[in-house]
Amino acid sequence: MLRTTIRGIVGAGIPGGRQAAISSVEEVAMEILEEGQGELVGWHDPDEHRQWVAENKSRRLVDKRMSAAEAVSRFVRDGAFVASGGFGHVRVSMAVIYEIIRQRRRHLVMAGKTGVHDADLLIAAGCVDRIEVAYAFGHELRGLSPASRRAVQTGQCRVVAEITNAGYQWRFLAGMMGLPFIPSRNMLGTDTLKHSSAKVVRDPYSGRPICLIPAAYPDVAIIHVHRCDPYGNAQVDGIAVEDFELARSARRLILSTEEIIDNEQVRARPWRTFIPFYVVDAVVEARGGAHPCQMPYHYYFDEDHLREWLRVSRTPEGTAAYFERYVYGVPDFAAYLELMGGAGRLAELKRVELEGQGDD
Repeated sequence: MLRTTIRGIVGAGIPGGRQAAISSVEEVAMEILEEGQGELVGWHDPDEHRQWVAENKSRRLVDKRMSAAEAVSRFVRDGAFVASGGFGHVRVSMAVIYEIIRQRRRHLVMAGKTGVHDADLLIAAGCVDRIEVAYAFGHELRGLSPASRRAVQTGQCRVVAEITNAGYQWRFLAGMMGLPFIPSRNMLGTDTLKHSSAKVVRDPYSGRPICLIPAAYPDVAIIHVHRCDPYGNAQVDGIAVEDFELARSARRLILSTEEIIDNEQVRARPWRTFIPFYVVDAVVEARGGAHPCQMPYHYYFDEDHLREWLRVSRTPEGTAAYFERYVYGVPDFAAYLELMGGAGRLAELKRVELEGQGDD
């Protein structure tokens, strides 16, 4: 059983009464009761991260539009800790995911918060060789992920830690808040805790166990949005999940967007700004950029293509052939979409998505 010491000002800032006069420093022993055995990934000292942001992120309104190729080349480095926005197969930036594969990035560490098609492809392509998992290696009701499961079974990729979905959201929340960790009862008494990088301590207030979930500061986050202006002020319709926190905890943020709108439209409805410009590093216009995943109110899942991937990825040969056809064999995501049927296919998927929504 380990002990560490925390120091703080007792009663500071408390108006009135006896405690207002207390200004001495007390020492309180924080007793570590249990430590998860998972590898800690994506953590930075909050003060070091704050300094990094101050030195590397500008608050000037500058045009950040660029191609996916330029964004990946500039901001996704080998060995980076990467987080992909959206949820499952919903609102995932596949335009940027395919470009990471096309540029053959290596030794990436992935936040597998709801890693399905994005994680499956990045692992299968050899881009990601370590992953922290809340949910991964499955395509939900469509079945398991043959390629990425095979990569783990053969040692090509390692699961370095486990965590819950809520735990990952709180990792990003702590990062957004500039904290080293966030306290929670989540994971207490579970095997997930044993395989995580969290610690259980004795709460100095109640004396009971509390779980400390470490903050996450991704080197780069990739989020697909419905629309944004050239500076990166972004709007999202429908499911938001943890992208609010993720956008604000990441060191670099690449936005892909269905549409680029004028800044005047953003200013006319400022309450719609989900992600502010000053956390954004790149804006990539990518209509259909979530395909074959769903973009709420724009287009439905391309189930035919997802079925094709799950079928061919059962073997290494089929997996390699998929990448040769759909990634390396085309110059960019626009060409990939043309290969998939172009505007006609997207129009059909939009019809399916909007079917039954009526006037809503």
